[in-house]
Amino acid sequence: MIQGTLTAMVTPFKGGEVDYERLTAHVRFQIAAGVDGLVPVGTTGESPTLSHEEHQRVIEHVVQAAGGGVKVVAGTGSNATSEALSLTRHAKQVGADAALMVNPYYNKPTQEGMYRHFMTIADAVDIPIVLYNIPGRTGVTMNPATVARLAAHPNIVAIKEATGSLDIASEIASLCGVTILSGDDSLTLPIASIGGKGVISVLSNLVPQRVKALVDAALGGDFATARRHHLELFPLFKGMFVETNPIPIKTAMAMLGHDTGELRLPLCEMSAANKKHLEHLLREHGLLQ
Repeated sequence: MIQGTLTAMVTPFKGGEVDYERLTAHVRFQIAAGVDGLVPVGTTGESPTLSHEEHQRVIEHVVQAAGGGVKVVAGTGSNATSEALSLTRHAKQVGADAALMVNPYYNKPTQEGMYRHFMTIADAVDIPIVLYNIPGRTGVTMNPATVARLAAHPNIVAIKEATGSLDIASEIASLCGVTILSGDDSLTLPIASIGGKGVISVLSNLVPQRVKALVDAALGGDFATARRHHLELFPLFKGMFVETNPIPIKTAMAMLGHDTGELRLPLCEMSAANKKHLEHLLREHGLLQ
């Protein structure tokens, strides 16, 4: 089962190229912290700016570096069904445990179009699929009824719910038994309260043990402890989105020596004002001396 704390991994760059040495170090850091899974080349991994060759190599590298220590859920989504199919086949071939597949973006398919897109891939590749519902990035929302239709397929096992709507998450839960993972750190606890099973987290790039403590408490039914962790982390959850993800998380990681902070255009460095705010936030939470 895909559940618990899964880290939406950044893709480290150095001199314009993927920094595979730092990527290995980050995988080891995450595993040592006890996370339940790694999610390379999703939104946080700047997948739109990676070439197909880089995309595939990053997935293969993370699988090898993880060495079976945690589940690897590879980002393989695309707005072209043929391309998503090719990326998913490759992920299966190199040993990924599951595939994270975003709604087709830009071309704005209908609900039937999305259903056929995901069913085509689920029928063709025998790998667990995590749907990824994020209208803020894709311009289209997968309706709960469509999620329920797709969840009838044995290969479609979970959904990363990033609509920002607890009502949508609740409706999905009422319609089918698909595993719901929060796609927003700040909604991890609310979604757990209606049966969610964890989070694909941005903040866990930086403080994996603290995010895991929240998730483990919630999944263990200790909502008092989970609420305490949630409220302590809430300013950091929001702080990672003061600018477009992954600009803040990579900037924060650079401040703490975990990344170069380098981004690929069209993403660029954080504004001076927001950088100062982020630095203050990290100091407030005892992360930056």
